Amino acid sequence: MPTPARVRADACPGVFAPHDAADGPLARVRLPGGTISAPQLRALADCAEACGDGDLHLTSRGNVQLRGVTRPGLATRLTDAGLLPSPSHERVRNILASPLSGVRGGLADVRGLAASLDAVLCATPELAELPGRFLFAFDDGRGDVAGEGADVCWRATGPAEGTLLLAGGDTGRRVARADAVTAMIDVALEFGRVRGSAWRVAELDDPAWRGTPVPRTSAEVPAGLIERDGGFAAGVVPRFGHLTAAQAR
Repeated sequence: MPTPARVRADACPGVFAPHDAADGPLARVRLPGGTISAPQLRALADCAEACGDGDLHLTSRGNVQLRGVTRPGLATRLTDAGLLPSPSHERVRNILASPLSGVRGGLADVRGLAASLDAVLCATPELAELPGRFLFAFDDGRGDVAGEGADVCWRATGPAEGTLLLAGGDTGRRVARADAVTAMIDVALEFGRVRGSAWRVAELDDPAWRGTPVPRTSAEVPAGLIERDGGFAAGVVPRFGHLTAAQAR
């Protein structure tokens, strides 16, 4: 059943609109696909020490939160590190992707799709008005993010093809991997036109925005070395999703 449309303002935190938490302002830094380079992670550790409480807090959407941000300069530091490519879109860059894709398992390699979607998202002025809760996702076929209820998700059914999910429901619409970004942007634009006061696709009454529910799949969280072609990846499981700046470095 659809939930009632939202009537209050979207208060999803960002860099320019931090949340006023008990321990001070909380800023959320979006990392599309949960991806960050080594130099950017070092820069984020520097931000935590220079502007916040010195720690990095990981979120279930693959983003990072900095707490106790009472000192100035965060936006400038993030921009210099390439972590704030579009100030107008910073709260809508919510993109999940299967974290082990291209490393182990899965039907398709979805690496790179989040970055491609992010680039188009930031280049589309209308999408700056999306609610901060709107969520995109790329599932490589293992089901680890398809069951998270993303507003729009491309789930691989093979190396080069997938199905489109809306609010966690399979629409039956087949979309080639090469067309996934375009299809998801089109969905987001249409949602923006019809959403009214709704924050999420699940809040729309129109049955055209429904699909067959996809069951949640338990995802293995590997720790230690992960064998892959040509070498290894490292699986690290931070306790309670928390890293000190030193640990991040």
